[in-house]
Amino acid sequence: MLEALTAALETAGLVWLGLTVLVAGIVYGFAGFGAALIYMPVAVVFLPPAVAIAAFSVSALSSFFTVVPKALPLVDRKGVSILIMSATIAASVGFWVLSRTDVTVIRWVVVIVCAVTLLALIAGWRYSVEPNTVTRAGIGLATGFVGGVSGLLGPIMVLFQLAGRDRVAVTRATTIVFLTVTSLLLLPLMYLQGLLTLTSVLLGLLFLIPYGLGTLVGQALFVPDRERFYRLVAYAIIAAATLAGLPLWDSV
Repeated sequence: MLEALTAALETAGLVWLGLTVLVAGIVYGFAGFGAALIYMPVAVVFLPPAVAIAAFSVSALSSFFTVVPKALPLVDRKGVSILIMSATIAASVGFWVLSRTDVTVIRWVVVIVCAVTLLALIAGWRYSVEPNTVTRAGIGLATGFVGGVSGLLGPIMVLFQLAGRDRVAVTRATTIVFLTVTSLLLLPLMYLQGLLTLTSVLLGLLFLIPYGLGTLVGQALFVPDRERFYRLVAYAIIAAATLAGLPLWDSV
């Protein structure tokens, strides 16, 4: 236990990671997503992907006390439950792939998927059918798989939400509940596949305070009536994260 704590405290770039977690929390509290998109590109510079994912999943637990209570009454509980269950199932497969595939290949796939879907949204794409159980299950499976592989639970599910016609407050609430609950469920899955270490858990506990503080600040900044501004910020976050995630920067 003491050795694991020492290892966590001696993590390279710990201060930068803490600041990144704080910013990620602010964005998450405001937009309802984007935390992992901001955190992961920085975290994998200092940490192995599995450690980065596990630590962030632990830090995300603070959301149960900061932003989830206000978000929960706004969501379609049946719909979000389908998303959570299907994403959790697919995440196990994603973790398996993560442990056996070259990280650079996976990063390219994720970047391409995010870029294509973002361009579709900017172009004004909207789905014309009412989301049903099958649609939500498919989105959840895709989201969970990508989340398990890359630590990015948000992109596919968030893009699906933004392409719909829900009120901005409902979209934000749905993503908050989905991302927070699913992040919690990832921890036992990682443990079963041998990807969860005591050091990563302790590192996540160190991030609980800055992340929780950030979500509270972000929540205070959220104004439901400013939907256009909200969507522009959301698109900008996805675009910036997509660029930051390009493997091309590794050689710079």
